[in-house]
Amino acid sequence: MKFTPHPYQRYAIERIIQDPAIGLFQDMGLGKTVETLTAINDLRYNRWQVSRALIVAPKKVAEATWQNEARQWDHLKHLRIVSVLGTAKQRVKALYTPGDIWTINRENIPWLVDYYQQDWPFDMVVLDESSSFKNPQAKRFKKLKLVRSRIKRIVELTGTPAPNGLEDLFAQVYLLDGGERLGRTMTSYREQFFTQDYAHPGQQYRTYSPQDHADSRIQDAISDICISMKAEDYLTLPDYIEDIVPVALDAPAKKAYDKLERDMLLEIDEDTITAGSAAVLTNKLLQLCNGAVYDADRRVTEIHRCKIEAFLEVIEQLHGEHALVFYNFQHDRDRILEALAGSKLRVRVYKGPEDETAWNAGEVDVLLAHPASCAYGLNLQKGGHHIIWFGLTWSLEQYQQANKRLHRQGQQYPVIAHHLVVQESVDVDVMAALQAKGDTQEALMQALKARIEKARK
Repeated sequence: MKFTPHPYQRYAIERIIQDPAIGLFQDMGLGKTVETLTAINDLRYNRWQVSRALIVAPKKVAEATWQNEARQWDHLKHLRIVSVLGTAKQRVKALYTPGDIWTINRENIPWLVDYYQQDWPFDMVVLDESSSFKNPQAKRFKKLKLVRSRIKRIVELTGTPAPNGLEDLFAQVYLLDGGERLGRTMTSYREQFFTQDYAHPGQQYRTYSPQDHADSRIQDAISDICISMKAEDYLTLPDYIEDIVPVALDAPAKKAYDKLERDMLLEIDEDTITAGSAAVLTNKLLQLCNGAVYDADRRVTEIHRCKIEAFLEVIEQLHGEHALVFYNFQHDRDRILEALAGSKLRVRVYKGPEDETAWNAGEVDVLLAHPASCAYGLNLQKGGHHIIWFGLTWSLEQYQQANKRLHRQGQQYPVIAHHLVVQESVDVDVMAALQAKGDTQEALMQALKARIEKARK
């Protein structure tokens, strides 16, 4: 596919190319990935200013997102992206695999720095979700700080650089400029922009409040090195955006999925498959993609947690932005609720008008809903502008109507729908059928026939 950047994307690309250190604080779903890859490609192959680029990201993003994005665009398909994941032996092997870009999860940064020590080889580093480096006491920050002088170019990407307040900015900006703008220590940063709160009896730690106009003073200090792009300010696309979040199954999950899918497909005669049987089979395969299946007695068997992990990373990246989450099966809902149980998020399952009211009043952080239960008539546009499709539906009408719960008159922000799509699975077929907006049943029948034929070879 040909990439035609929008004006705000052209500006971001130019800044990444021009500036050796840049913070791109851009809303999720606006194209940070393709912008960054385009800049890396130009620096690597047109300007010869970068030889090895490292992308540090959440685990699921490091597994598939960057690779999938490069494959999508004609000008990026040649890029060799190597995932540095798995066991220590697998990671070392990946580091010596020829490539242009290497992706690693943020938890393994301390290992990577210790492995190379004085021979750090990456002249460009991209921190995808740089807010995960907001803690100056964290090991990942301290280790990256050790090799910062050997990094010629650094790019920080995040939609919310200060999810918990202005104090979160210090460590991120420090990695960009070494303390030039906000101070060389957290103490000096606090002295410049904060006031220590009065300590209450029994208080175990110190707290700080921003001084008057601290936010504008901080913004002025970092404005030359950080770009803030909010969707409502820069978006020139239609106000509904599809964000595909590729989910890569780990080796055990992939093996289990492939076996179960093959067993199911071999039970079906592709010559006699009907729309009804295609729907039944598709639903079974969609369950597999989501991570669990019902057995003959309606008991739930969990196959993998890869999509749950990807879901939690998307929630993390939203940094408190409210999300309407569509699930497909009851076990999806139950497993999501279990995964969010330990968080401080206000989570509800849509059951009736009281949940609609609470959502629109901003009292719900995550609203779980089945697309069939709220696909029609509900006005949910006041409660948020992010949709997460945890489990896809093959019904085009249901899918479109569900998205319209947020994407409707009265919505003040661009609606971004994040789709969790397991790679090399029926999820891909369903997503393609929905995007084609044609005869979904016919498209899925043909896709299933192709999968059945492949399984028999």
